Formats: sequence, structure tokens, C-alpha cells
Amino acid sequence: MSHALRYGGGVSEPAANSLKPLLNREAWELLNSLPSYDQETSDAMNVTLRKQGWDPQTVAAVLTQLRLRRDARTKFGTFADKLLLTQHGLEQATRLQVAARHARRFRKAGITHVADMGCGLGADSLAFASAGLRVTALEADETTAAAALMNLRPFPEAQVVHTTAEKWVEQHLNEDEFRGLGVWMDPARRTDHSRIWDPEEFSPPLSFVTKLAATGLPLGVKLGPGIPHDLIPPECEAEWVSVEGELVEVTLWFNALARPGVRRAATVLPSSSGEIASMSASPGETGGIGAAELSSPEDFGQEPAISPTGPAGLYGVLWEPDPSVIRSGLVAQLCEQVQGRLLDERIAYFCSNEDERAGPLLLARRFRILEVMPFSAKRIKRWCAAHHVTSIDIKKRGVDVVPEQLRQQVLPRKPHGSHRHVTIVITRLGNTRLAAVVEPLG
Repeated sequence: MSHALRYGGGVSEPAANSLKPLLNREAWELLNSLPSYDQETSDAMNVTLRKQGWDPQTVAAVLTQLRLRRDARTKFGTFADKLLLTQHGLEQATRLQVAARHARRFRKAGITHVADMGCGLGADSLAFASAGLRVTALEADETTAAAALMNLRPFPEAQVVHTTAEKWVEQHLNEDEFRGLGVWMDPARRTDHSRIWDPEEFSPPLSFVTKLAATGLPLGVKLGPGIPHDLIPPECEAEWVSVEGELVEVTLWFNALARPGVRRAATVLPSSSGEIASMSASPGETGGIGAAELSSPEDFGQEPAISPTGPAGLYGVLWEPDPSVIRSGLVAQLCEQVQGRLLDERIAYFCSNEDERAGPLLLARRFRILEVMPFSAKRIKRWCAAHHVTSIDIKKRGVDVVPEQLRQQVLPRKPHGSHRHVTIVITRLGNTRLAAVVEPLG
């Protein structure tokens, strides 16, 4: 373990107490030799390691790492089994397939050196280095920086610096060695106990981001996907990304990293490698679904209006857009592409005829509408009893309904006889609340 952690300019060994027991060859080899974490056998493993002569601090650190590696597999797959992790760092880390997309965007822009400002555990830095890019990874927290140092050890061209983005920019940005630099930034958006909502309280703040972008540097910034549209700088491309229906981030792309003319984009990734669906809105170009750029006159200063199109009614196929499509304000564009009809200006459902083309399946879930009835708990209860329904999925938009409570109201307490599972969507058309029995398509 010859790597050392840079502190702004000097060199020092990592000193993070919570990880220190693992930062020697013997403990590291022990960690990597043990089987995956199992809660039921962890106490026995603790006892065995202590009998073998390992000190309590090392045993505790090893067991913690095994547990974190197990939890990290949802983000990193089998790569998690070789990483050094912290609980906070894992919660904030970018998923493997999302980080790979970040790296490809930098490569496509012709960037060869990336400053990863706020690298965390190094997930994005690993993707950049794996793509052949030189990496300078900055991390303000010493414990997390130590973990990033270990995780990047297979890449000698990747350097970890324990410092803040502001200090590093002040000291180094004008140096000749950083010509052609691209910047990736993941501002800290949490304290030890809560999430931070004000972008000027991020570390670094959003104003630092826009000031740096104003220099012309290619710059990508990862933010929480719930940031209001009116806080997003107008000079960037904002891309909302979801994985398997979970909205994970919005990335602001500036300068050479932004696609020409694109203002808003929605990207849906599967949980593993495979098909990627995306759509985007630009001021002056139109196209189809895929890597499409759709015409949109809206600015970030206002939420895009949605107007119902086509004959009103809940029939045919019901579309439930992916959260990335909803949050990016691209529901109307997706509806138009599949020749659908929006139900309500405030509800992110739309319908299409069954004979219309299937459309982009990753960008929305589709349901065939089987039956529609005015909504009331008593009416649904009677319907469930008549059709021998014993389990039910309840989806809803635009109505004040608690699915868990409604499920208890409408299902029999002691089902007997045949069993049936159904999905019911509760929404409204104008002031009328409706319940639709549906079946998933695709």
C-alpha cells in the first residue's frame, strides 16, 4: 500500500481513525479473504477472529466493511467486494452505471483530465479512470478521502487530495498543467442529521458552480433531483436520471459537456447494463424518442404547462411516465410522441388508443384499462367481493387517498375460495374521481 493522501500540497499518511485499522497489508488481506457478510454468523465470526489474535478494533472494522460491501452491491455489483466504504459515503455514492455514463460524456467531449470535486468514495473517479482519463479527486472529509485513496489504488494516474473545491480552485486552476481540464462536482447536500435544501448552503454552494462555469470550463454537477426548476441556471442542460424507476439525480451540464440546444432531458437506466431510454427538450429541434431532442419553448424560470389533448376519457391504454420524465417536465412531449391524450393539466397520467404504437417502454409503464367506475371505497369493496379479489395494488394521482388504508377497507379480512390479484388506478377527470381496473402491459 504505497499510495499516500495529499493534503493540499504536502504528503501524509491517511489518519482517519474509523478506517485506520484496515490500512495495513495484514488487515486488508484478512478483509478480502473472508466470506460475504451474514447477520446470523457475524457474532461467530467476531469470536473466531478474536481467538485468532486480531484486536477488537480491527475485528470491528472488518465486520463493518463486510456489511457495507454487502449493502453496496445494489450500487456497484461485484465491484463492491473490493472497495473500502463508509456508511455516509455509500449513501451518497453514484451508482456504477450512472457513473459510467458521466465518464462517457467527458470522453465524448474530448476531455482527458477530470477534477472530481467532492469525490466521496470515488465512484465517479473510478469510472473516469476506467475510461482512461487522468483524475484529480478532491475530498474535504478525511475519512472519506482515505476510502477514496484505497479505492483508486489500481489507477496510478488517479490522485486523491484532501481539500475543498474552493481551496483547490484558488491554488491551482490557472496553472498550465490544467489546460484542457474538465470538472465534475458533487456538492455535499447533507449534514450529519438532515438534508440541506438551500443550494447556497451546499458545499460548495451553487453560486460557486455557476461562477466556475462562467470561466468556460467543461463542467458537470450532480444534484438532488428535487431541486426546483427556477433554481437551475438557464445556461446549462439539466438531465434527470432514474434507475429502475427510482429517480437518483439531476446532472447540470455546462459548456462543452452540454448538448447543443438541449435544456431538459430525462434518462432511464435499467438496473444492469442494457437498453437506455432518453428524451430531451431543446428550444429549436424536434425528433423522436430515443436519443431524441424535442421542441420545447419553456424556460427553467417557470414550470411547463400541461394541457389535455384529444377527447377526454379514461379508456384504452394508461401511461404512467417514469419519475425522470415527470420531474423534467417532459410528460406532454412524451404524450405527443405516442399520440396520447393528457387527462388533466396537473396529473402525470395520459391515455392512448390500444392500436397506437407501443412507444418507449422504459420511459413509462403502460396498463390496459379493463373497467372504470366512479371512485368510492364502498363501490370498490363491492367490486372486489364480486370478483373474488384477495390482493390489490393501488396506484393514485391527483386524489387524496392513502393506499394502505384503502386496501384494508376494500379487501376481505378472511378470504376464502378462489384468489385474484388486481391493480386499480385512482385518479380524476376534472372534478370527478375515478377508479380504473388495469392490467400491466410490457
